[in-house]
Amino acid sequence: MHGHGLRRLAEQEHVDEWADVSPGAIYGAIKRLAADGLIEAIRVEKDGRFPERQVFGLTETGLESLKAIRIAALETIVHRPDPFDLAMARLGEENLDGLHGLLETRIAALRARVEAEQLKARRIGQHLTLTEKAVTRHDLHRLQGEISWHEELLEQLPDIIADEQNRKRSPK
Repeated sequence: MHGHGLRRLAEQEHVDEWADVSPGAIYGAIKRLAADGLIEAIRVEKDGRFPERQVFGLTETGLESLKAIRIAALETIVHRPDPFDLAMARLGEENLDGLHGLLETRIAALRARVEAEQLKARRIGQHLTLTEKAVTRHDLHRLQGEISWHEELLEQLPDIIADEQNRKRSPK
C-alpha cells in the first residue's frame, strides 16, 4: 500500500482513537521502516490525475520483525508506576488538607473519562473488528479498576489521616 492509502485507512478505522498511532506520523514511519530495510518499494501507481505514489511491501526481515514484535507485545505485561502512588506514599501530615476533595475530583475525572470512552466506543464501533472492540473494552476495564481503587482509598482516608498524624507525634 502507498502512504496516502495507509493514512486514509488509518483515518477511516479511527486508529488514533483506540491505538497509540497517529495517521499523520505514517509518512515518517514509512521512511524509517524503509531505511531499516523492513519495507521496500515494490511498484509505483498512478490513479487518474493524482500524483504517482510509491507502493510499499514488507521485506522478509520486516515480516520476521513484525512477527517478533507482535509476539513480544502479546506476551509482555506493561505496568508502569503511577506518580500518584509516590505522592501518596510520601504524603506527610502537612499535605492532608484537601486530600478528600482531591480524591473526589480524581474519581469524577476518571468517571468522566469512562463515559467519554463509552461514547467513543459506540461512535466508532461500526469501524472496529471484534479484536479492536476487545481492546477498547480493555481500556474501559482498566479505567474502572482505577475508579474502584480510588473509591477504596477514599474510604480508607480517615485511617490514613490518623496514621499520618500519629507518625508525626511519635518519636523516631
